[in-house]
Amino acid sequence: MKSIFVGNLNHSVTEAVLRSLFEVHGAVERVSIMADPDTGQPRGFGFVDMTNDEDALKAIAALNGTDLEGRTLNVSEARSKTDRPGGSGFGRKRW
Repeated sequence: MKSIFVGNLNHSVTEAVLRSLFEVHGAVERVSIMADPDTGQPRGFGFVDMTNDEDALKAIAALNGTDLEGRTLNVSEARSKTDRPGGSGFGRKRW
């Protein structure tokens, strides 16, 4: 299974819309759109888990840079938290 990052989502995009967009390219295991924990408002990105790695790579190639509800999608293979560069610095020791 491969996890895909989908960025620059319009706030009106639902998980059902995102699922149908990716199902054209193969079986989708799970879809989640991230929301702000305080307001519940969508944060403009989400993740799609596809069952077959080859289908996932094809979906990334086909959908990256395409328009969805007026926004150009940023679609890439999701990276684990340990693979990403450091964040804003919150919680880090100050010298």
